[in-house]
Amino acid sequence: EVQLVESGGGLVQPGGSLRLSCAASGFTFDDFAMAWVRQAPGKGLEWVSSVTYTGGSTYYAESVKGRFTISRDNAKNTLYLEINSLKSDDTAVYFCATRMFGSTSWGQGTQVTVTS
Repeated sequence: EVQLVESGGGLVQPGGSLRLSCAASGFTFDDFAMAWVRQAPGKGLEWVSSVTYTGGSTYYAESVKGRFTISRDNAKNTLYLEINSLKSDDTAVYFCATRMFGSTSWGQGTQVTVTS
């Protein structure tokens, strides 16, 4: 069974930083691309960033480019999202996700709240 468990969210002031983690199990982690997706209060899902299975290529939404960094440690079956220069618009639940065999698996999410 695929399991994705996010952690690292919290309450942070504008301009602050956080590091989100996603621990993966139940599948061969280094065979699959991974992504971060977020959902702001009252809004739909927004793709944030993706990384290829090797970690060699990364992709970002324009809204986070230059502030967020996605990475993965295949030895630890863990996905990361380093988020810097946080803005109030970054307040959301952040999910990690992967797609395999036509189906998307999601974690339970971790809340990031940016407030002064």
